[in-house]
Amino acid sequence: MKDIMLKIIGNQIPSGADVDEDSEGMEFITEGRFYRKGDSMYLVYEESEFSGTEGCTTSLKITGDKIRMKRYGEDVGIETAISFEKGKRFNGYCETPFGSVEMEVLTNAVNNKIKENGEGSIDIDYNISLKGLAESRSKLSIEII
Repeated sequence: MKDIMLKIIGNQIPSGADVDEDSEGMEFITEGRFYRKGDSMYLVYEESEFSGTEGCTTSLKITGDKIRMKRYGEDVGIETAISFEKGKRFNGYCETPFGSVEMEVLTNAVNNKIKENGEGSIDIDYNISLKGLAESRSKLSIEII
């Protein structure tokens, strides 16, 4: 296991908005861990108050251009798992302190540039629908710095 620093940039793009000009984003830098297991790489980090999910741990399992994200936090009652693979739909549930919400994710693109030594970045472009609550397009970029 290797200690790393991560620069995480997330952008939410409202329906019909210009990706570059109208997106609402957040950016933060945090400590994390990198390790390999079998043919997969893992990034694990603690969420911050800035991300809106303080008290949660995020784990990314990266296998080629397929990424599985898990967010969990016993103290805050959140548990979510999402799979990202270009052109594929993922249906699941997002557990929140207020109950379970059905969600659907359509992955537009996954770009994995993480090297065997734990350097590089990943970029994910996806549409997410939280049934009855919201729909948006999001971009997530995680760089190991």
